[in-house]
Amino acid sequence: MNFELSEEQALMRESFARFLDEESSTARVRAAMPLGFDAKMWRQFAELGALSLRVPEAAGGLGLSLLDAALLMEEAGRTLICGPLAETLVAARLLALLGAQDKLLSRVLAGEAVVGIALHDIEQQPLQWIAGGAVAEAVIARRADEVVLVAVGPEDRRAEENLASTPLAEIALSRLSATSLGRGAEAVARFTQAVEEWKLLIGAGLAGIGREALRLAAAYASQRKQFGQFIGQFQAISHPLADLLCEIDGGKFLVWRAIRNIADGAPEAGAAVSIAAWWNAEAAARAVAQALHTFGGYGLTTEYDIFLYNLRAKAWPLVWGDPQRLLEEAGRRLYGGETTTLPEAGACPIEFDLGDDARAITAEINAFFEQNVTPEMREKFHYSWEGYNPELHRKLAEAKLLFPGLPKEMGGRGLAPYAKIAAMDAFEHQGYNTPAANVAQMVALIIHRFGSEELKREVLTKLMSGEAIASLGYSEPGSGSDVFAAQCKATREADGSWRIDGTKMFTSGANLASYVLMLCRTNPDVPKHQGLTMFIVPLKAPGVTIQPVYTFQDERTNITFYDGVRVPDSWRLGEIDGGVRTMSASLELEHGGGFSKVMRAMLRAAEQLCGELRRDGRPLIEHVSAQCRLARATAHLWVADVLAFRAQWVIAEKKPNHAYGPMAKLFSSEKFLSDARDLLDLTAPHSLSKRKGPAGFLNQCYRHAQATTIYGGTSEVHRSMIAERALGLPRTRA
Repeated sequence: MNFELSEEQALMRESFARFLDEESSTARVRAAMPLGFDAKMWRQFAELGALSLRVPEAAGGLGLSLLDAALLMEEAGRTLICGPLAETLVAARLLALLGAQDKLLSRVLAGEAVVGIALHDIEQQPLQWIAGGAVAEAVIARRADEVVLVAVGPEDRRAEENLASTPLAEIALSRLSATSLGRGAEAVARFTQAVEEWKLLIGAGLAGIGREALRLAAAYASQRKQFGQFIGQFQAISHPLADLLCEIDGGKFLVWRAIRNIADGAPEAGAAVSIAAWWNAEAAARAVAQALHTFGGYGLTTEYDIFLYNLRAKAWPLVWGDPQRLLEEAGRRLYGGETTTLPEAGACPIEFDLGDDARAITAEINAFFEQNVTPEMREKFHYSWEGYNPELHRKLAEAKLLFPGLPKEMGGRGLAPYAKIAAMDAFEHQGYNTPAANVAQMVALIIHRFGSEELKREVLTKLMSGEAIASLGYSEPGSGSDVFAAQCKATREADGSWRIDGTKMFTSGANLASYVLMLCRTNPDVPKHQGLTMFIVPLKAPGVTIQPVYTFQDERTNITFYDGVRVPDSWRLGEIDGGVRTMSASLELEHGGGFSKVMRAMLRAAEQLCGELRRDGRPLIEHVSAQCRLARATAHLWVADVLAFRAQWVIAEKKPNHAYGPMAKLFSSEKFLSDARDLLDLTAPHSLSKRKGPAGFLNQCYRHAQATTIYGGTSEVHRSMIAERALGLPRTRA
């Protein structure tokens, strides 16, 4: 897996960014209005080689990759470039590939001439809006099975006022003189590739616009005060920006993912292009609107630059038409058998593959389940603690598959980070979601690091062998997500032992476990996070009462009561009042998180059910509306995947981590819930049933999804973390 650009790409990006910061400043953007074309900047940009980026070296270009062009477009979007860059990149490449108009190509690459592209067949749509058409002297167009170069005179390219003050013009292309550039399948394929490339480049540019708009909003919210506080401290300001950062970053990575798909020849590559273009059009529009809203009334004035981002983000993709049609196109490509010709990707260092070790452990886990799991056992698999199977748990321990991520000196497999991720994915694929094993692993690691020899001998060995499991005693009835507000007391006795009194809520698995890892208040006279200590408490000890609490998700959790429960000091973990440090050890087991695995299973169930159900005499999956909704769920799944991949990658490679784990968890849980609602609607009334099969699974997913936005920290907690750590907004929690 790799999210790092090559050294050459990083240098190229930095070089273009420096130029654009200076020559495409918002002052220059304003000066170029209302035409929206900065001829001087355009020529200077061309001198840097920007316009020749995608032209093959044999034709006088740089011959760089599709990812290079996307990186350039991100910077162009960030700086609101005054010129039709995406259109010029694909038009110049098309001229070179069709092997004609060398003189014109040279002038285009020098920034002396602008050539646009008509995105639709002019035989079917003779009058078209052309990006850059107000300054173009020619337009490349498709006319049935022919690609032509349409000459555009000054009288044919009348500039007119438009939404974002870009050099847009509506041109009656079929009435103008045209020169053939090629005819037949090969020429049409080249043109189709150019249009598909344009979709990706516009998507990348929109991601750049959206990211910069959010940065401007966060900066403003960090210095603007209202009611004596920075407005960025108000969750009504910071939380929507956090949500949109997930969507904007996800959109950028959808472009990267589509390029990787093209490079790999993946069957979903065509749909990935459509989804990346649609997603970024939608996400950028929402991001700039929320950013402008952050400025309040000032955002409506022309004194602040945010309005420029608002208008460009909305205008750029609309030259193609209604972005909703891109979602329909994705639906046809995913579910209707539609195919297209895609551009050449070139070198792409971005990689989402986990490697050979990951494939090996996946195969081993799959083989284990095939040999050891009976149909009766599989029937009882469940995403919660209800799926815990003691026999299978012990067998996994014997095969050293129970804790594959723990180091070998503890008795684990000691897998490398990406193989460890693959192992977790393999368990999910088998349907054996194992919170019992995950919690036991966390507790085992903490005991290994902070426990006494007695704890290691009495408890750790049992956890590692699969003989026992443990529960977590963090939450309390009055503290919710604020675990540091714990009031469950541990009082030191005269003999050095500890007496524990209090209540813990959501002690899931306590009815099955032998031990609970408990966070207790040991000092009420210091700040709340300093007066906590961790203990291992036997759940069979006198004074422990376990009371079931049932959820509507077919699972049981517990409320546990501790009345004078005695534990020896040797069962304390870490220093007295040092519980926060002890708890932090569990963070090493973080893997980027998210719920993309169950989102994928839910989508597959919805696809199956849409294929079985009939509406108006034909399968539901053949209806445009159903294809669109399934395509939207696919987009959410892919964004959840790439955000989780990034979180996993920065942990594995020890890169700076700007709340990437919370972003993966927040986005996936919220979209899991919204998609569960929508797919339940789509397949109604059959989805009401709990009967075995896809309908019952969708039904379960809807109930399961509710908890994902709460367990492990509510979405509100994660939004605050993202706002603070990724956007630099002031702290919103006391």
